[in-house]
Amino acid sequence: MSLRAWLAATLGGLALLTFIAATALIVLTNAQNHSANTLGNSVEGLHMAEELEIDLLIHFRLSGVAGTAAAQSQFVRGRTLEGVEASFPQLLDGLRQNATSSAEQALIREVDQSFSNYLAAQRASARLPLSQRLSRSVPSLDTALDSLERLVQFNVDEAREARDASADLNRMGNTVGLVLCGLLLVSLATSTVLLRSVALQPLKDISQAMRRFGAGRKRARAPVAGPTELRDMARTFNEMANGLTHQQEQQLAFLAGVAHELRNPLSALKLSTALSERSRAQLTPERMERTLALVGRQVERLDRMVGDLLDATRIEAGKLELRPEVRDARALARDVVELYRSSDSGHVLQLEVPDEPVLVRVDPDRLEQVLTNLVSNALKYSPSGSRVDVMVRRVESQAWLSVRDQGIGLSEDEKRLLYAPFQRLGTASSKRAPGVGLGLTVARRIVEAHGGDIEVESAPGVGSTFSVRLSLATLEARGTSEPMASPPPDSLH
Repeated sequence: MSLRAWLAATLGGLALLTFIAATALIVLTNAQNHSANTLGNSVEGLHMAEELEIDLLIHFRLSGVAGTAAAQSQFVRGRTLEGVEASFPQLLDGLRQNATSSAEQALIREVDQSFSNYLAAQRASARLPLSQRLSRSVPSLDTALDSLERLVQFNVDEAREARDASADLNRMGNTVGLVLCGLLLVSLATSTVLLRSVALQPLKDISQAMRRFGAGRKRARAPVAGPTELRDMARTFNEMANGLTHQQEQQLAFLAGVAHELRNPLSALKLSTALSERSRAQLTPERMERTLALVGRQVERLDRMVGDLLDATRIEAGKLELRPEVRDARALARDVVELYRSSDSGHVLQLEVPDEPVLVRVDPDRLEQVLTNLVSNALKYSPSGSRVDVMVRRVESQAWLSVRDQGIGLSEDEKRLLYAPFQRLGTASSKRAPGVGLGLTVARRIVEAHGGDIEVESAPGVGSTFSVRLSLATLEARGTSEPMASPPPDSLH
């Protein structure tokens, strides 16, 4: 599981708990608000019903049925029969507006009807004797009071239910809050523990492996564990550590090879000098000439190795400066061939060039260095007396400069490592050819800096053909000759 997915799942779970808590809070708040409104309406309805009941009794007393009007007016000072009767419709309207259920509205209609019957009985018995008025008014009064009592009881019951519901909601809110808080705390604790074991511990292991590797423990590697991202990070670090370790081993092997290669010509120079000093009396001109020739060859060998190292360093730093000129590739190839023909290499050098000029815009010294390296390798890895062909061709808009030998050839595995720096391939090592393994690397970078490329066709025991391909010079480029810095190459190490 990736760290992103794990974090998304964790945050999603926490967000879900938060959403549930917020939803529960909203639902409980709305339910509490509904209970509070119900309770308030019940209390308000109860208050108006009791007020209506009191006004009904006051109206009955003021009507004179229960005694003289003067005596009743002392009982209810400041109230008149008309004023009390006028309050009935207002209180009934208030009850209707406050009603929230159909049952309560039915009770209110019943109260309204009983009040209408009571008032009608009062008006009908106004001129009758007192005994008859009582017999007619009291039953309608009792009916109206009974309906009010039922309305009051309904509001009381509704208020109790609202109170009980509010208490239940309060207990439910406490329970839900405690449960959600507990779940949230458990989720946070679990997420923290999992984060430590799933992400932080592998990350700590990778950090410690990096510190150990940086402290010089080259075998230190990071454990591949944890989420996908950390596994990829550990694999990347391990690959980098393996690459650096292999690179260091290559560099150490290269230094050992350089020391060995430098020791051979230095030993030859030292031996030649010692022999010359010990046998100075018997030193003949012929012996002096052979000694000087040996010294010259060893110095040339040292100069070639040092030059390859310097060129590799410049290419590594991206500071190989080219001074391009428009030159005839035939003349450059001819100069290189003449150089090796004069050195009595023991091989047959053959030059093949077209009749028309093959103009290229190159740094002539650097291109001669490339051709010299290719011809030198062809001579070193070919049997004595074999033929080496140097060819210049025009192929469409390109100039091809090829060197073909009849030497030991290369396998497919050796061709893949051919341009790797500091590499001495198996066939080369078996022949003990001099060099430090940088010639072809430098040659390829020089050709690439000119915008060209180099390729090889070879098979074991058949020989090899190295071809340098360069663009032909355009008419505009024939009049220009300015310095050109090579682009920074890939790392040589």
